[in-house]
Amino acid sequence: MHSYIIRRILQMIPVLFIIIIMVFALIELAPGDATGNFIDPRMRADDRAQLAERFGLNEPVHVRFVRWITAAAQGDFGRSFQYRRPVTTVIGGMVAPTLALSSLALIISMLVGIPAGIISATRQYSVADNSLTVFSLLGLSMPAFFFGLILLRVFSVWLGWFPLFGLADMTYQPANWFFWLIHRLHHLALPAIVLGLGGTATFMRYTRSSMLEVIKSDYIRTARAKGVKEKVVIYRHAFRNALIPVITMLGFWIPSLIGGAVLTESIFQIPGMGRLAVDAVGFRDNPLIIAITVMIAAITLVSMLLADLLYAVVDPRVRYE
Repeated sequence: MHSYIIRRILQMIPVLFIIIIMVFALIELAPGDATGNFIDPRMRADDRAQLAERFGLNEPVHVRFVRWITAAAQGDFGRSFQYRRPVTTVIGGMVAPTLALSSLALIISMLVGIPAGIISATRQYSVADNSLTVFSLLGLSMPAFFFGLILLRVFSVWLGWFPLFGLADMTYQPANWFFWLIHRLHHLALPAIVLGLGGTATFMRYTRSSMLEVIKSDYIRTARAKGVKEKVVIYRHAFRNALIPVITMLGFWIPSLIGGAVLTESIFQIPGMGRLAVDAVGFRDNPLIIAITVMIAAITLVSMLLADLLYAVVDPRVRYE
């Protein structure tokens, strides 16, 4: 197992390197650069040249690439053009809200989607199955921004149960960490539901289809014929073997939460990685764009590794030597 993990980690390095090269190439091919945000009609050509030199954009792309990759290997991802601070400092101040939102959305997706898929599979063609199928189709087809605006209108404007936007009230002074946590969860509830809607529907569909396939297996019929309780048959035998496709989907869904947070954080005005990525692209903040892309790529690779390791936990037949 240890040798397999080390081998996979070593395989991640060239993948990340290729991703960095592609990002550099795409940024270079895109028209304009960060200096366009500071250009004044009265600015002379030499002033524009000095501006490009200040940002380090006057050098050839291969020189900038070698300089960046050398510094990144030492933990220095450059300085943000927009915020005039180290990229690691800018990302460090924004990553916590996104991780909290994504984690809460993932928990909601799994706690709702997987049990719903089991119920739908074990009661095939029933009212519950049809209702959950309709729900999953709505969850997959409804745009996040539309669903988010509906929740804001109903639960924030009409009922007043949840705040309209933000991560916390500036005037709130919690008595202890528990009340602080409850206050943050209160603000993150609606965004997490919006972000987790697609995952809930997807987990449900994957669980249902996988469970239906496993339930029809010979060993399930044998267990039932021996008089094993139905709950034991479903949750101990069928569900465990049906988890393989669900785990595969989990490996892809974790990094997609970061991308989905872009729209969700914009709707609910949450200062996180999503809004930071949008602002970086709009400003052509190259160091920040590259760092965010590398971070998302690293999360994707780690998620794939985690899914492979979970295969061995769920299925004893899977072994990594």
